[in-house]
Amino acid sequence: MKTLDPDHCYQALCSHDRRFDGRFFVAVSSTGIYCRPVCPARTPRRENCHFYQHAAAAEQAGYRPCLRCRPELAPGLSTLDIPDQLLSQACQLINRGFLHQHSLTQLATRLGISDRHLRRLFDQYYGVSPLHYVQSQKLLQAKQLLTDTRLPMVDVAALSGFGSSRRFNSLFQQHYRLTPSQLRQSATAAKASPSQTRLYLSYRPPFDWPAMLAFLQQRSIAGVEQVSDQHYRRTLSWPGPEGVIQGWLCAEPDPARHRLILTCSENLNTVLPALQQQVRQLFDLDCDPQPIATQLGALAQARPGLRLPSCFDGFEMAVRAILGQQITVKAAHTLAGRLAAQFGQPLTTPWPELQCCFPLPANLASLQPEQLAELGIIRQRGKAIIALAQAVDSGSIQLSSLAPVDQTLEQLQALPGIGPWTAQYIAMRALAWPDAFPDTDLGVMKAMGTKRRKEILARAGAWRPWRAYAVIHLWHGATDTTAQDEV
Repeated sequence: MKTLDPDHCYQALCSHDRRFDGRFFVAVSSTGIYCRPVCPARTPRRENCHFYQHAAAAEQAGYRPCLRCRPELAPGLSTLDIPDQLLSQACQLINRGFLHQHSLTQLATRLGISDRHLRRLFDQYYGVSPLHYVQSQKLLQAKQLLTDTRLPMVDVAALSGFGSSRRFNSLFQQHYRLTPSQLRQSATAAKASPSQTRLYLSYRPPFDWPAMLAFLQQRSIAGVEQVSDQHYRRTLSWPGPEGVIQGWLCAEPDPARHRLILTCSENLNTVLPALQQQVRQLFDLDCDPQPIATQLGALAQARPGLRLPSCFDGFEMAVRAILGQQITVKAAHTLAGRLAAQFGQPLTTPWPELQCCFPLPANLASLQPEQLAELGIIRQRGKAIIALAQAVDSGSIQLSSLAPVDQTLEQLQALPGIGPWTAQYIAMRALAWPDAFPDTDLGVMKAMGTKRRKEILARAGAWRPWRAYAVIHLWHGATDTTAQDEV
């Protein structure tokens, strides 16, 4: 298990340093409660404080979560913050609800390891077994849903991964010393209307929300996405327990509390845990800005709050990247809107600008290049989009943060019309790979003042393993950041 420095942790607790939010939790022996380091309650005495790497370890030691700072809202860890790639993938799968339908043995099989090795990974880093980690995550998920939503108790239990309401009630009371009903009665947070669900997603500051929105607005898809000064809204298709679900979401900032407010259509309630994690990835909410800014040095000094914008749907983003080859951002925006309007699924939303969901891979896989040409998409890119749709629809290519980076890059470049720039760009955003680096990008070459590839790669070596963040800094302020020289 990773060793925490108690003196440094207590210093961060005394100063309520938000850089450490989610990186450790403090348990107070005199109260039996554990908190985030940013808890506004009176700072406990040093001798009463015990520090844990994860909420699960604090709960295993017999502590219950603070109702004031709400440990369930603490930002998580990025893929590079967790030292083992397999452990990182295991945590991602658990947080997305994989174990709601599968066993720990099936999780280990998915990762290609034994049950024993899976237990060893959790014990080495978190000091808990996978079972304790999962149980803690389920209870914390339930605590958030009870506090922030109007969902019925039976739905809270199911969404949090409990097989029965009786089991849920028993564990909740055993660990938190109050019933789910008592917690809901004590909750004072404002809730969304009955037709909507609202959740809160915390982050570590600084977070440059205007820059994030500007990036997404330039690359938005008409009819599918809408970006305003403060809001990001979109339609979506998401695999549910009984088939694909169409719905909408809206994200807006709450900077005073260092969090985003996520509002979703009611029909998405059955996929909330996975949806919540995908939105965290989209806005890079689990990023720790300090080590990135340190590694990038002068490059990050002007805008330390820049994040790596990911995407909500890897296939949608990859199609958008293909459409953006060798043309302007505005032209790609127009083509993507036409594609969504022609082949997407119609959807009614609270906003007239959002009218459809982006086409599913299966919708595009059966098309002919001539059908895309009618929208103004040249034949070469049409063939690339169809080939990509067929690969994703068949499952041979996975475009998510769980995909193996090197293998996926090779698979992408084996498809017609996808070269190194497109593959690296997809790795940046769909795979959320923090070290992706499209070295042939015109914006990167312009910002670095050279077109010599060897020189660019050599200089970029100093930014590893955060080269994708360096690209965002290099692109910032450029007038046309995705006019590419794709080959």
